[in-house]
Amino acid sequence: MPVRTPSLEQILQMAGRQGLHLSAEDAAEFRGIMAGTLDAYRLLDELPEPKLPVVAPRTPGWRPSPAENPHNGWYWRTEIATGGPGPLHGKRVAVKDNICVAGVPMMNGSALLEGYVPDVDATVVTRILQAGGTIAGKAACEDLCFSGASHTCVTGPIRNPHKPTHSAGGSSGGSAALVAEGAVEMALGGDQGGSIRTPSSWCGVYGLKPSWGLVPVTGSMPISYSVDHCGPICASVEDVALLLSVIAGHDGWDHRTIPAQVGDYMGALGAGAAGLRVGVLQEGFGHPESDPRVDASVRDAIGALERLGAQVEGVSVPMHRVAPAIWSGIILEGAAEMMLKGHGVGHNVPGYYPVGMQEAFARGFDTRIDDVSDTVKLVLLLGEYLNTHYHNRYHSKAQNLRVPLTQAYDAALQGVDVLVMPTNPFTATEIPPRDAPRALAVDRALNMQANTCPFDVSGHPAFTIPCGTVDGLPVGLMLVGRRYEEATLIRLASAFTTSRDWRNS
Repeated sequence: MPVRTPSLEQILQMAGRQGLHLSAEDAAEFRGIMAGTLDAYRLLDELPEPKLPVVAPRTPGWRPSPAENPHNGWYWRTEIATGGPGPLHGKRVAVKDNICVAGVPMMNGSALLEGYVPDVDATVVTRILQAGGTIAGKAACEDLCFSGASHTCVTGPIRNPHKPTHSAGGSSGGSAALVAEGAVEMALGGDQGGSIRTPSSWCGVYGLKPSWGLVPVTGSMPISYSVDHCGPICASVEDVALLLSVIAGHDGWDHRTIPAQVGDYMGALGAGAAGLRVGVLQEGFGHPESDPRVDASVRDAIGALERLGAQVEGVSVPMHRVAPAIWSGIILEGAAEMMLKGHGVGHNVPGYYPVGMQEAFARGFDTRIDDVSDTVKLVLLLGEYLNTHYHNRYHSKAQNLRVPLTQAYDAALQGVDVLVMPTNPFTATEIPPRDAPRALAVDRALNMQANTCPFDVSGHPAFTIPCGTVDGLPVGLMLVGRRYEEATLIRLASAFTTSRDWRNS
């Protein structure tokens, strides 16, 4: 639709909303000036829009039946492949439903995007297809990805394969559940507060949040530019290394990836733990909400690392305990402005904008905002309040505090190669009933992130690996490394996982 010059009434209404006091004569003069300026927008309408490539033929796929979706991990099923060779040949990959796959429905777990079908493939999807992988479908996720549990998805709760009454974790709950149940070997997840690591930990699989900027998020729906990450969730350390090798690196669109340094992830496998210096992060244990049995299980795993030849010592980063407050300051206002008021894509960020997704989201936001989850409503209300009444000062201060927080972890990582701690303070929680009190449902969605969200702020790579169980539910050990040193985390995880020592610890 060609852009039209606003009417006098529209100009006066806009002025009033911004606190401007214009007369009708003022408005008429501005209207005349605007008409010339908007000629550039009419030309913009005529210019062809660049499109991300689509490299494989496909059909739209199908909605999975209950029999093929026992834990509600799928949103949509597909069979997309180039048929060519490559390192991912024979591997089936589930794609989190906030990532575009051309011609395949996408909801991002939310009623706001119902009916949207992308016309582009995200960069990570293209790379998987070019590497010979098969896109087996879209993994269900939380409503606009704003939950660390798995009960806010519009298509219903995603259930933990180890105990279906319990959460799979979120927001990449479908990705982790599908890997855990054996439907796929690999999946893509997103992580802004722990959304790769929490579901991987709670479902007993392997999930790596890469360094900020290592993997492009081009063609994905963001939450907030400064904390958005995309990475692998897999059934083994080897598959994590393999998938990361394929999806990592600058893509020409996502400017965060310009300094990305891709490592030899496959070469790190089997290198052993001997000589690696492991720092046990003191502040990662004993949170008020921690289950002592989870802490004990992780400490047993650390003992196994020491027996494998790692040098283990205690490390303290006092800022770790206040990092969730810094994260809150960044993501609440960031998400409200970029994801919600920014129509799902935001603005003023150098990168690729899926215009069709932006338009679809805007329609949903204008007509169905009442249908979103309470966590999304909370983000919208708090973000608007903090913007309107405090002029984004807390977001700005939190962004400034990002630097000393990052420096604190960097300083700790000068003396050790890896920091270790529990991924989450407790194991998977029960899925709240539909009629649960709002406060309980929101708390269950956000209460597990004390150790995960700090590293979305700092941008350090963080890898969760299974290390035991409590009451039949998996426990995750989280490994954190220096920026772009994912290979070190893979090396240590490989040594731990291939050793039988930890299973008897």
